[in-house]
Amino acid sequence: MTAELVRGQNHPLSRSRVEIRVSAGTPVLALAQLGDDTGRLAGPGAVAHPGARTLPGLEVPGEASGQHRIAVDLDAVAPAVHRVGLVLVLPPGGPGHFGAVPASYVCVADPEGAELAGYTLTGLESETAVVALELYRRQGAWKVRAVGQGYAAGLGALLADAGLPAPAAAELAAAALGTAPAGDITLAVMPGGPAPTVPRGLRAPATAQTPTPAPQDVPAAPAHTPPPMPPQPQPGQDTAGGPPTISYAHPRRRTSTEPPEPAPRPAAPPRPGEQPRPVAGDASGWSMEERLYNQVWGMFEDLARAVAAYRGAVEFADSRMDRELDEALSDPRHRLGGSGNAARDTARARREELVARAQEVLDRDLVQLTAESEVVEPALPAAYARWDNPVWQAHSVPAEAPLALRLGDLHLPERPDLRIPMLVRVPLERGLWIDNGRTGSEAAMAMDTDRLRRAAMDMAVAHAARMLAAHPADRFAVHVIDAAGAGAASLAPLVRAGVLAGAPAAGAAGVTETLERLTRRVDLVQMAVRAGAPEDLPPDVDTSDQLLIVHDFPHGFDDRAVTRLRYLADEGPAVGVHLLMVADRDEASAYGPLLDPLWRSLMRLSPVPDNHLADPWVHHAWIFEPDLPPQGSRVLDQALERVAAARGRAR
Repeated sequence: MTAELVRGQNHPLSRSRVEIRVSAGTPVLALAQLGDDTGRLAGPGAVAHPGARTLPGLEVPGEASGQHRIAVDLDAVAPAVHRVGLVLVLPPGGPGHFGAVPASYVCVADPEGAELAGYTLTGLESETAVVALELYRRQGAWKVRAVGQGYAAGLGALLADAGLPAPAAAELAAAALGTAPAGDITLAVMPGGPAPTVPRGLRAPATAQTPTPAPQDVPAAPAHTPPPMPPQPQPGQDTAGGPPTISYAHPRRRTSTEPPEPAPRPAAPPRPGEQPRPVAGDASGWSMEERLYNQVWGMFEDLARAVAAYRGAVEFADSRMDRELDEALSDPRHRLGGSGNAARDTARARREELVARAQEVLDRDLVQLTAESEVVEPALPAAYARWDNPVWQAHSVPAEAPLALRLGDLHLPERPDLRIPMLVRVPLERGLWIDNGRTGSEAAMAMDTDRLRRAAMDMAVAHAARMLAAHPADRFAVHVIDAAGAGAASLAPLVRAGVLAGAPAAGAAGVTETLERLTRRVDLVQMAVRAGAPEDLPPDVDTSDQLLIVHDFPHGFDDRAVTRLRYLADEGPAVGVHLLMVADRDEASAYGPLLDPLWRSLMRLSPVPDNHLADPWVHHAWIFEPDLPPQGSRVLDQALERVAAARGRAR
């Protein structure tokens, strides 16, 4: 069965010989790049392209086509190669960008032709080159990861981002696209790999230069951002909706060749027998923000793996005990006298021994993860931090948008006090739905209806405040539809600070006017982008990101308003219009299956602790708990006051 991946998700590969297949809506060039453990290229010779098709373990096609098949022998790649990336490039004379053609589909198949994992490259617009997927080595095993990192500046920017000096990246891009001048390029090889053969028509310059290595005291940055946070569930799947499509592409990826920020100085080496001491930011990335994001993801992955191993061991111990009991009691002689009791005691003792050993390993891993969490949590930036983190006291409105935002915490029953931040990448590619219905979970059913609705709206306001505080002052606007005015108490901090784009829309007329205005913005921006003229937008169109909070849906909505809301949920995220619904699905049951696509398009969150989020790898049901400001604290009001002050200075 094919694993359908979303951007950032990975899947293990059980074969060392695989075939990468490409099905594109237009002829594309298929290239391969070989990177080290951080994703950096050793030089132009680490890229297979139509002018130099062969690298150890693979050979790429020699011309553009809508269909490609690339055989890869992972056992044949050099030991220093840890990442094999598939790059798709639009050839000269073809469509201007990937947004103008149908989405491409890439997959990895076994030698017999069975697809192991597939990925559809959605969400591309102005990009002309994209890293579609990568095969990467982790702890001796190979996996495939859906990447989808596109570059509007083309192949040269992609290669520069992967570590090539800008001149070499430009020359290599020209050679790959068939537009290189007579001078050609310098070839280099991955460490430990054989020297490449100079293809016919290319010659090495007489004064060939060795590419400059990365500084030894500065870790090289990855060519793209590792996969995201879980249950987006980030990466995960909402058991009440469809799979998420959160973007894992770094929104501010640099294309210069300057080295990344140095990683934190490592702690003193541990004594023999001691666990390594955790360090905040101990992950790859171009900035501390990115390293912390990747470290949080690693903590989530480690916790998922540790608990999965423990649960698997317990399941094995139980099945072994049952089998031994069945074998013992199937002999009539054991059912008489004390031999049967002895067999049962022996089987149970073996089971307890296996479980105890598994528990010992789990406890060791949890102690290490807890220590890492205690170091990482205080170091998180405001966008990632809990509302009770002191970082909010010194927070100021940033000059750039964040990489991700915190929605709450995730934990598992084996260690409820070990909380992993649930981070979601921004800009959002999927709207949010805070379920204020009592039928969503047992915890919701046990809660008073009014208290549950108030908690849901307070949660929505906290998310909106975090988004406002984490974005530049003039780059994020919040609109509110509260047709019945039932959310006025929760909305008071936003209204009091004057950070809303306008007064909360009330009544059917307010609903219609707000939806019409945002729908017009989506239409105009879409047309401008498709025409390649975003600068020609009318002056009254706000180009900043927009968040629409809808409370008490479907109150105040007629059929036309419902249609517009669905349109915003589907088309809005691609052009910067995002939806935050606070609603009870049962109250909209009169619409029947008409609204099913709307609910599936949104990421469902609960205002009370609930295990409604599942990850697609080990199938844990993660318990989500929202993050709200402490009772009686002014931290949210202070954050909004800073936003209002920053907007005043920007004017």
